[in-house]
Amino acid sequence: HSCCLCSSSSRELHNMLLAQQRAVAPSRSYGLRVNAVAKPVSSSRRVATSSAAVLEAPTDRFARNSDGTYDLSAAPPFSMQDLRAAIPASCWEKNTARSMAFLALDVAVVVGMAAVTLAVNQWWLWPLYWAAQGTMFWALFVVGHDCGHGSFSNNKTLNDFVGNVVHSSILVPYHGWRISHRTHHANHGHVENDESWMPTSKSLYDKMEPMAQLGRLSLPWSLFAFPFYLWQRSPGKVGSHYDPACNLFTPQEKPLVETSNAFMLGMLAILAAGTVALGPAAMFGLYVVPYWVNVVWLDVVTYLHHHGSSDPAEKMPWYRGEEWSYFRGGLTALDRDYGIFNKIHHDIGTHVVHHLFPQMPHYNLGQATDSAKLVMGPYYREPEKSKGWFPTHLIEPLVRSFQEDHFVDDTGDIVFYQKDPNFGKKVVAESK
Repeated sequence: HSCCLCSSSSRELHNMLLAQQRAVAPSRSYGLRVNAVAKPVSSSRRVATSSAAVLEAPTDRFARNSDGTYDLSAAPPFSMQDLRAAIPASCWEKNTARSMAFLALDVAVVVGMAAVTLAVNQWWLWPLYWAAQGTMFWALFVVGHDCGHGSFSNNKTLNDFVGNVVHSSILVPYHGWRISHRTHHANHGHVENDESWMPTSKSLYDKMEPMAQLGRLSLPWSLFAFPFYLWQRSPGKVGSHYDPACNLFTPQEKPLVETSNAFMLGMLAILAAGTVALGPAAMFGLYVVPYWVNVVWLDVVTYLHHHGSSDPAEKMPWYRGEEWSYFRGGLTALDRDYGIFNKIHHDIGTHVVHHLFPQMPHYNLGQATDSAKLVMGPYYREPEKSKGWFPTHLIEPLVRSFQEDHFVDDTGDIVFYQKDPNFGKKVVAESK
């Protein structure tokens, strides 16, 4: 990789910011806000943080709004090459044995919990099992996610085999989802071209049925959306992850989609056999309930990757036209702290560097982020730390975003979510 080929200016910038970070508390936040229009660069070198602390920094490089806050919708004064140069070369090294060890541990925990719970079969144990096993199903999804990016190993055949097995085990069509997720990464932050949790334009929003608006844009319904997204994609998109003829896929990718469908059919056969052998009630408890817990995990985490800044005053920018670029779109991703779950779900919350460099193994993302954020300055939104073992601090930005982020304008190359003050009222009126 070209991360070793650092220009002298990049080295100077990196060294300057490194020395600066050593002089201040590492956990300091920036207290950021975003407005729609880029403002002239300020010459001020004193930055007010959310804790009222002040630090010296070369902040005149970053665009500001008229109120002195950073304008993070503006083009950054650093490049993707600067970030790559700041990240140690070792962060791109993939260790297949280490990846297989993570997978083996996940599988052992999944099988062990199912066996113990079925053997004990006590009413008080089942809810604990559902929560824990649903979390482990989500961890398996992340393993398949890494296979799809090629960060699991350098062996594509191994990546695709493991990806098909682990994803089909939780009823996800590996290649169909992998390709649509590739589309998401290639177009992240783009209003129309992004995939999955991209914003709804005002004209599309107005055309949606009231129940469709609730299902897509409100809690708790949106937390169960993933299986329906696999079947029909998002509003405004057509096709299915199971359909080889969908416009998501090229003709050359049709056999891959069919292969994943075959794996899915094999898993359905295994579930049917298990239902015959153990009975419907046992399979419902062992698999169906954990599956839906996994879906909730998936929808919460993937939504929070791109929505709901920890700063209530900040609205995340979305781009189109000449303002969009792969780099600027990737910088709108958000890192999150999930407490004890960070390692259980393979550091999927360390998301900014992952979005820009998706082939980097998950176990190196933390080190890479520590280096990259020295260059990013205020463009790196420091994640709020979990105050306990469970990340309850993420409930507020999740709820706030669903309450306020309903649609974006049909025009404009830099846009922000807007709130519909009448959201949900049509459903209430029609029910009367």
